[in-house]
Amino acid sequence: MAYARTLGADNDTATQHNRIRKPLTALVVALLSCTALATPAWADDAKPAESAPADEPQDVVVTGSLDALPNKDVSSVFGFGKTVVETPRSVSTISAEQMERYGVTDIYDLVAQSPGTFTNSFFGVGGALDIRGTPGEVYFRGVRRLDNPGNYPTPIAAADRIDIVRGPSSPIYGPSKTGGYMNFVPKSARVAGGALLDHAEGSVSYTGGSWSYNDVKAQVRGPLRFGGTEFGYSLYGEIEDSGSYYNNMSTRNVVLQAAFDNQITDSLRVEFGAMYQKYDGQQNGGWNRLTQALVDNGTYITGSAKPVDSNGDGQVAPSEFLAIGNFNPFGTFGCAAGTATPGTSAANFTDACLNASYPYLALTNVGTTTLSSKNVLTGPNDILKNKQKTAYFDVIFTPGDDLEIKNQLFYDGTDNVNNNAYGFSQFHDSYVIEDKIVVSKTFKSDIGKFSFQLSPSIRYTDFLHGDDFNFEYFHRVDLSVGYTPLSDRLLSNECGCDYSNYIKGSSTDYGFAGLADLDFDFGLDLILGARYDQVDVTSSFVPSKMRVAPAVVNGSGSAGGWSWTASASYKMPFGLIPYATASHQSTIIAGQGSEIDPVTANTKTFITASKMYEGGIKGSWLGGRLYAALSVYTQERTDHNIQSSTVNQSVKTDGLEAEFRWAVDKHLLLTGAYTLTKVYNLTFLDAGSTFSFFGIADLVNVANPALTLGGQVGGLVPIPNAEAARRAGIPENLFSFTGTYKFDNGIALSGSLVHVDSVFSGQSRAVKLPAYTTLDLGASYETGPFLFRVVVKNATNARYFRANFTELFGSTIVLPEKPTSFQATLQYKF
Repeated sequence: MAYARTLGADNDTATQHNRIRKPLTALVVALLSCTALATPAWADDAKPAESAPADEPQDVVVTGSLDALPNKDVSSVFGFGKTVVETPRSVSTISAEQMERYGVTDIYDLVAQSPGTFTNSFFGVGGALDIRGTPGEVYFRGVRRLDNPGNYPTPIAAADRIDIVRGPSSPIYGPSKTGGYMNFVPKSARVAGGALLDHAEGSVSYTGGSWSYNDVKAQVRGPLRFGGTEFGYSLYGEIEDSGSYYNNMSTRNVVLQAAFDNQITDSLRVEFGAMYQKYDGQQNGGWNRLTQALVDNGTYITGSAKPVDSNGDGQVAPSEFLAIGNFNPFGTFGCAAGTATPGTSAANFTDACLNASYPYLALTNVGTTTLSSKNVLTGPNDILKNKQKTAYFDVIFTPGDDLEIKNQLFYDGTDNVNNNAYGFSQFHDSYVIEDKIVVSKTFKSDIGKFSFQLSPSIRYTDFLHGDDFNFEYFHRVDLSVGYTPLSDRLLSNECGCDYSNYIKGSSTDYGFAGLADLDFDFGLDLILGARYDQVDVTSSFVPSKMRVAPAVVNGSGSAGGWSWTASASYKMPFGLIPYATASHQSTIIAGQGSEIDPVTANTKTFITASKMYEGGIKGSWLGGRLYAALSVYTQERTDHNIQSSTVNQSVKTDGLEAEFRWAVDKHLLLTGAYTLTKVYNLTFLDAGSTFSFFGIADLVNVANPALTLGGQVGGLVPIPNAEAARRAGIPENLFSFTGTYKFDNGIALSGSLVHVDSVFSGQSRAVKLPAYTTLDLGASYETGPFLFRVVVKNATNARYFRANFTELFGSTIVLPEKPTSFQATLQYKF
């Protein structure tokens, strides 16, 4: 196989600048052209910006707060225009200003800004947050996107605001996962209070940094006239062409976003837009051959796998593995008589068993070395390519008398290819179309304000998914040497054959929801809601593409589920609002490509539910400059036997979340958060065990660990009690603190501190990852239209790790995180 040249950690920075110059020029010219066209068009018929009606609540604006204080109306939780303070749920918002000031570039950076969030590595790609200890979801303007566990990094720089909602969603939004979701609010043509701009404005920026980091952003928004009607527009573009700290890795990422707002009449408007993202990168499996010594001091076991490539083409095919033997033994049942006690435990494996029955698993030329964190499982030909297309078209009719009828049409599509030389490949070609009508009506009386919503919806998902995981052998490659014909596997995506799964089909969700907000003048607020979803699934395997023909090829089924929520809050003196919420929420179990296999379709086990009980207290003081919240909760899946180990586990979580945000004055903003999380896998606990691949530290009766590293042994990990069922990789305690001070002369300083408890890397609890504290520092200077910012990440050069897919691979691989790095940004605003 001819290795393609990729952009690695040692690429020349000048080459990067040349590569990015042409698309940058095109991007800037396109956006500036829109400004030139739009401004005169508006000037011909100038009109002052619209303002919110006099009887509507006005957003509180605190100078110097970076828009971080939760005083604005948000609708991402229940759909009603309540502030975060008034919303009886644990929720945080992160503004674009916060993300810019603190140098937030991916979802992992959001941990410093919100409690309840900590994300294990999903092969190094920041797709979705882990919220309350389990994979969360991503919403776009309040509509659920396709699952993104590690398909592409969510482009958070394209967001005007990110809402992080902890716990299942409101019934008005449809089935959702247990842990929570991140709501992506794209850049908009409207400003605070819902007004359109009366002039065009925009910015262009370039950010460069460590390891040939290159990123260009440009945006412009404003008003224009077309056909006698009034438009607001917002255009955003981003191009990244970067190297990486890790070898054999690079990022090429293009994001284009457009939003339009057309006030057709006084009572009718449309909001529509789209976002396109083309991502070319790689997944990062991190270090293999995991031991405690590797984590503690970098000591790595070296050695080469034995030859398997019988035809000499430079790659190992599944048929070549099978011609020699079983490279993935389950337990010791295949051991020769007298060499081991047959069983499923890691303790059953011995040197005698491995030498006698699986000699082809052993490495040759075994030794040790100190491994660089740059040397990871990513191969020179590995790819992760994803094209994401998202679009929306909303029609909002407000005839008066506090009535609103909104139709939301939404599309999200994924085209994904993922190849990893150690032995895993997959693809998705899936899309979702959802149409939802929301009828809202508000009644006002002497005793309060009462709002109601009714919402029928239909959501259609079409999926085509293939994956290849049966010959996934992380340890064959010696990371101190790199991939050779001994370790480079022929992948299903390369030959179009031998897939573990190849599934096509569709699902349709017919839903109807109702929600009521009863806000009494004496301080009591009740929110009540219910929903029913009927889900139809049709699914088929494609046997001609699969290595093993399935017993069941076609499947179909229909199942339904109820969701409901009940919340109560009370506005007390001194700005305090205690609240309590109980909910029961349906969730649909699907895979990484939104696929539902035929067996699951036939058994109708693709829909289940979770329940949550949450109580807390919130408050806002000092004229809205100080906010604090405390919540405690317990939530769990109601059906423990149905789960997707990658994206939707069956868990119970107990926890506490606290945060404060304080704009001390116009210069100083402080925030802090504390998270206590205990998450238990209920499927594992009920069964008393779980399947896992065994790592070196698991094999307590194997004196020579190199005897297994040419393949991958596995078996059952005992789960005797709730403590053993704790999900690995998620810290029990997490603290964060941020602060920023802006001087009157345009200089601003910022810092964010995160402390994370030590965690076990896998379900067997054999390797422990150390606790760590990271510190990010930033400084900026703004003068006229120019801004210059420098951010230093991991300023103390903390050495730390992130667990990876803990349920299956936690004892075999781990991701070493990056050392100190810097980013410098030059921005021009117009």
